[in-house]
Amino acid sequence: MSGMAFRIEARRFGGGSFCSHVHWRHGLWLGLAFFGSLVFAYAQSEPGQQVPSAISTLILWLPFILKGFGLNLLMSFIAMAAATVLGIGLGLLQISKLPLLRWPAWFVTHLFRNSPWLVILFMVMFLVPFEMYLPGGERVMLPDWIKATFAFSLPVMANISEILRGAINSIPKGQWESAESLAFTRGQTLRWIILPQCVRRAIPPWMNWYALLALATPMASILGVREAVSNTQAAMEASGARPEFLIPFYLFLLCLFFAYIYPIAIWTRKLERKYAVAN
Repeated sequence: MSGMAFRIEARRFGGGSFCSHVHWRHGLWLGLAFFGSLVFAYAQSEPGQQVPSAISTLILWLPFILKGFGLNLLMSFIAMAAATVLGIGLGLLQISKLPLLRWPAWFVTHLFRNSPWLVILFMVMFLVPFEMYLPGGERVMLPDWIKATFAFSLPVMANISEILRGAINSIPKGQWESAESLAFTRGQTLRWIILPQCVRRAIPPWMNWYALLALATPMASILGVREAVSNTQAAMEASGARPEFLIPFYLFLLCLFFAYIYPIAIWTRKLERKYAVAN
């Protein structure tokens, strides 16, 4: 069987480091916007005012906000790991030759792909109990962030299932026929021939869905999870909820997520070009 059934572009990332490929102009404009918000916040404070400024208040609460952002990242990592494992299993069931396996997998995939994330979040948060009892009678508490993480993994699981199904179907039929002529079973063909090729095709959309998942985690603040947005609101309220806090605090939060997500977006576009399949 020929290994040239499909061809990957030969272009690489280039000779420079990854940081050299990030468009510095975007970071410059974002930095200018943040600096402008600081100037605006300073202008709002009265000269003889004895209360702390918005900037000094933000610096004071910075560790608290970053702690919440750490929970956002933890939720995104765990949810993506669970969604990847469950999505691969669901995607393989979708291509099963047994209708009793294929149709339920198809239904679950399309149910969670076409449902609003916020509805899934509310459903899981209110239907899943806050505690569980193990077979030995031991009680285990389920924190809200664990339930929110599970809720976020469900729509991503469905999309990864569809990504895998599409990647498998994009492999030329001749490879299945060649493997069959060499007495490979269906499972051996999937494991040794088809799935290794699917990995390269699935990496860019997989990274896209991780970025979307990380951006969706602030929705958990609606239900009381103490992540970055919730901690930012709590910090402003504890400091007096002054109007001049709004722009510096929330712009800092925006910059925080941008600084984490934007390099992932750049890397994803480069991987898409690197692993583009020639016609």
